[in-house]
Amino acid sequence: MTDFENAIEIASLTKKYDGFTLDDVNFSVPKGSIMGFIGQNGAGKTTTIRALLNIIAVDAGNIKLLGMDNIKDEIEIKKRISVVFDELPFQDIFSAKQIARILCDIYPKWDNQIYEGYLERFQLPMKKKVGEFSKGMKMKLQIAAALSHSAELLIMDEATTGLDPVVRNEILDIFLEYLQNENHSILMSSHITSDLEKVADSVTFIDRGKILISGYKDDILENHGLIKCSKKDFQDIEKEDFISARLSDFGAEIMISDKSAMKRKYAGLLLEPTTLEEIMLFYVNRTKKEWS
Repeated sequence: MTDFENAIEIASLTKKYDGFTLDDVNFSVPKGSIMGFIGQNGAGKTTTIRALLNIIAVDAGNIKLLGMDNIKDEIEIKKRISVVFDELPFQDIFSAKQIARILCDIYPKWDNQIYEGYLERFQLPMKKKVGEFSKGMKMKLQIAAALSHSAELLIMDEATTGLDPVVRNEILDIFLEYLQNENHSILMSSHITSDLEKVADSVTFIDRGKILISGYKDDILENHGLIKCSKKDFQDIEKEDFISARLSDFGAEIMISDKSAMKRKYAGLLLEPTTLEEIMLFYVNRTKKEWS
């Protein structure tokens, strides 16, 4: 068994396409934790995940999963991880029972009893063709399969997108159960930041191929804040003190990244807590600086 501190380590990852570059990406997912990987559609989340899984060749960088090299040790890694995509990778003609027969030949630690337990919990039929499943049922089937072979690392690519809130909550609860084992880890890519606020320990935010923030979720939320003020008061705030500002007829909302320093500097102004969604929105508009 490989000894490792981080379930995922990405160093200087670069991948160039025509019109898009994944630019010197660095971050780690500590073992025993959930990292939320956030960003707009097209920001580079899926490209990063494809690079992790060695689906695409990269131009530069090193990637380790479970302490092993993602290229040299690819076969061993793939026995010990699970990946859930936003689209079902199984053909529509198969039933859940037939999928189990295929997967038990692929994964040495496949456990049919666990799989059938999840199918029952999710109320998924064993013999119905998956082509007749709803989107939510297909996602639950993927998760049932992902959790049935003692995987130490789950990689989720937009796994909760398009699901109703009840199903999403059910799935998030299952992820938290999975994390009860301290050797288990999750990288969860999503643009639904409210899900990640509920379950993630840490967050990495990617925009236009670059990592803007990576760290513990609580620290990120603690350090960032929104100043709300009149347009007149906004004129007194120095540009280098904020990420970007949303202006409206009613005044200004200003995202800052060092709440304690700004409290001292602009003591008279209202400073409110913020959310991951707002942080993402204000960073995405950082080049405009002022927007409405």
